Amino acid sequence: MSSSAAPSVPTDLPTTAGELARSDHPAASVRSVRTELRDNLLARLRAGSRNGSDPWPGIVGFDRTVLPQFERAVLAGHDVVLLGERGQGKTRLLRSLVNLLDEWTPVIEGSELGEHPADPITPAGRRRVAELGDDLPITWRHRSERYAEKLATPDTSVADLIGDVDPVKVAEGRSLGDPETIHYGLVPRAHRGIVTINELPDLAERIQVALLNVMEERDIQVRGYTLRLPLDIMLVASANPEDYTNRGRIITPLKDRFGAEVRTHYPLEVAGEVALVRQEAQLVAEVPDHLVEVLARFTRHLRASGAVDQRSGVSARFSIAAAETVAAAALRRAAVTGEDAAVARPVDLESVPPVLRGKLEFESGEEGREAELLTHLLRRAITETARARLAGVDLSPLADGVSALEGDRRVVTGDRVAARQVVDALPSISVVYTIAERLGAAGTEAPGPLASAVELALEHLYLTRKLAKDDDADEGTVAYGG
Repeated sequence: MSSSAAPSVPTDLPTTAGELARSDHPAASVRSVRTELRDNLLARLRAGSRNGSDPWPGIVGFDRTVLPQFERAVLAGHDVVLLGERGQGKTRLLRSLVNLLDEWTPVIEGSELGEHPADPITPAGRRRVAELGDDLPITWRHRSERYAEKLATPDTSVADLIGDVDPVKVAEGRSLGDPETIHYGLVPRAHRGIVTINELPDLAERIQVALLNVMEERDIQVRGYTLRLPLDIMLVASANPEDYTNRGRIITPLKDRFGAEVRTHYPLEVAGEVALVRQEAQLVAEVPDHLVEVLARFTRHLRASGAVDQRSGVSARFSIAAAETVAAAALRRAAVTGEDAAVARPVDLESVPPVLRGKLEFESGEEGREAELLTHLLRRAITETARARLAGVDLSPLADGVSALEGDRRVVTGDRVAARQVVDALPSISVVYTIAERLGAAGTEAPGPLASAVELALEHLYLTRKLAKDDDADEGTVAYGG
């Protein structure tokens, strides 16, 4: 369901069926949910072609792959299943469908299923329309209330999705054959809206059977009732390929009823991964772009590693959590050292492997090598980022200048070393300012961005064996220099 409360109904909307019929409101005429989605998507696509607006705000990395397929499915009026590894944005994409619905739609006041006053589908709804006519009271439902979501679990029942006999209504004196004794489930209550079932293969096969009529005949069957409800819904679902083929499966008749199967993927480019982290991560400190890029490359290396179980995938949540961890490390250091501004530095990257190791599944035979593997791939990511961002910059003067430093004059960093100490220890050479310009640290008097930029260059020089580095485990510091 909607994750936030719906806004208040505007006061200028009609309040009875007669007022609605006499108004020029577009919702006065009945329009199916699929037509509504199609019309509004076309309007967004046309607006995007004119002014460059994004028809799918918040969806990153799918522009030329997933979204065209998904748009075609929506325009065709198809039910859709998104197939992809965990953390690929399947649920976010499905939830974004609600933004294609009209903002407000009229419903019969008190209707369990949100029936349109011009098209009632339940016996109670039809009776009220016949009795009250133009005086039938209506209310308005926000689009956020027209989206229902269910995580498929083994204990999900037919009653949860479709409905069952309500013993309370029977106890009130109604007969068992009375359709009004039915307590409707999630799917009928989403009438004139969208139903999402996440991880569909985890739904028991006998429960999947209950969805067949909903998807094909657009009606429901509850126990032995001869009840036909011409439901107007769009059914969409997500599935993980591993679950799809092994742990669970979508039964063949149900698969056949989905009009489209769309494969999702992780971001194809580093820039896409960076954009996703920037969009989703809740950062408690400043994390410069070059560090976010390191984390994006680190995640991509993990996805390509044969030592990591790729059947379970390396979720986008990994890189998001990594960025949040790095920011937290910077915030902690600022508190400990008394810095005014918390800015992440490459030394904070060391906090990522031990904290997020549990989010990964390793292949059998890799026991005991997990930390070594993560450290190796993180160092590769640092080197690649430095090469990409500092291409053409001659770093040898920095290596020579820092190597000449001895004793207390060496450049020292760590989780208890303030940025000002790092900056004050740097030799006064022009390449430092060149590095600052390349990494977006120029033009600021705060030491944090400059310390972060130069630390990346120093770590790159160390990893390429052009500079020495000493680790002091007791003090939690590392020193670059001779």
